Amino acid sequence: MFHEVTYLILLNTGIIFEEIKFPVNQLRIVGLKEVLEVSKPRIIVLLVITAITSMYAASILIAHKPLDNLVLFHLIVAGALSSAGSSALNHYYDRDIDPLMKRTSTRPIPSGRMAARSVLVYGLAVSSISVIYAWFTLNPVSTFFIALGIFFYVIIYTVWLKRSNWSNIVIGGFAGSCASMAGWAAATGSMDTLGALVGILVFVWTPSHFWCLAMKIRDDYAEAKVPMLPVLIGMQKTSKYILLNTAILLPYSVMLVAFGLGYVYLGIALVSGGLMLVYHYKLTKTPTSDFAWKAYKVTAPYLTIIFVGIALDAAFHFPVIR
Repeated sequence: MFHEVTYLILLNTGIIFEEIKFPVNQLRIVGLKEVLEVSKPRIIVLLVITAITSMYAASILIAHKPLDNLVLFHLIVAGALSSAGSSALNHYYDRDIDPLMKRTSTRPIPSGRMAARSVLVYGLAVSSISVIYAWFTLNPVSTFFIALGIFFYVIIYTVWLKRSNWSNIVIGGFAGSCASMAGWAAATGSMDTLGALVGILVFVWTPSHFWCLAMKIRDDYAEAKVPMLPVLIGMQKTSKYILLNTAILLPYSVMLVAFGLGYVYLGIALVSGGLMLVYHYKLTKTPTSDFAWKAYKVTAPYLTIIFVGIALDAAFHFPVIR
């Protein structure tokens, strides 16, 4: 005799649940490599950086107190767990389309290195632990944004929008904003205007970043019937949307100085945003997958640079508007 484990998972966007029962002794033992792959460590690092820098900036600029290292530690743990868990659930849900795309065909589930049910168990467990951990170690506002980030990435983006609407990555990008807002709230216990605007930077940046990748692997998305923008409107029009989005991102990022950020941030925002704008303008002239990949490589480090810039601005603060 052996015990059975029962899980309830939300299907699509309706109030429909599926009961899955399977014996504990049939769980496949996997290695650290597979667990890391389904956790998407690069995304973990990026989101943790946005959370840390946001917390630091809020501590100095808003709370006017030194960074609380213990709270910072709890934020890193909760943030890393929430990102890992939601990424694993993304792997589980996309297990039917991942084999159709070259970029994802070697992931642990489609390659047979990890059982789909094991990924589901891991994703549900780690996501739940992250919220519980945050509830007991952080404040309720930070906990709310950590839970909201999981909800947006798993339910809004992965389950609902990714396969149904071209706005998938636009709206789904708010999941990344939640990491910054969780960090900001960890320092202040609330969400003020500047904290919200800093978080929305991630939301505004995401389309420019991801659509470049979507142009690079357009054929993959077409094969899997995922309605990414290049699949629906072609490479030329997508490159123009990328340029338009970056043309919105640059003044938006600069506008934050009106809400308390200073010259250090302003200089970094102008240089990094200006470089993106130049490359995305060139992309409209050469809307190929190869140049889209070059533009993607320029866009990718922007978020880290801009959030490190926010932290540096807090450390060496020279306000533009007094």
